[in-house]
Amino acid sequence: MHSETMLIGVCLSDEHALDLEMFAQACGTAADEIREFIDAGLLRPAVEQPVWRFGGEELARVRRIRRLQRDFEANLDSVAVMLDLTDEIKRLRAALRRAGIEA
Repeated sequence: MHSETMLIGVCLSDEHALDLEMFAQACGTAADEIREFIDAGLLRPAVEQPVWRFGGEELARVRRIRRLQRDFEANLDSVAVMLDLTDEIKRLRAALRRAGIEA
């Protein structure tokens, strides 16, 4: 799946994924916070071997995580539940569209 995200006027695609330090900088956060998101199961690098690399989808996900933390003053466990629910809603809506039923 090909994804792109605008990053400071530059298009970030999965083929041009960022390493951990550059990704954290692009997210406006510390690398340790990105590691916490990964350890909590909230985020997966686009590429894990030989080093973690992150693309546009991951950047968008970190923005969602941070927005949920800020807006709801939520801890990582709460954010995980909220992300699971919103991801499931997206999957269900896509299934409805594929079945010809509008959500």
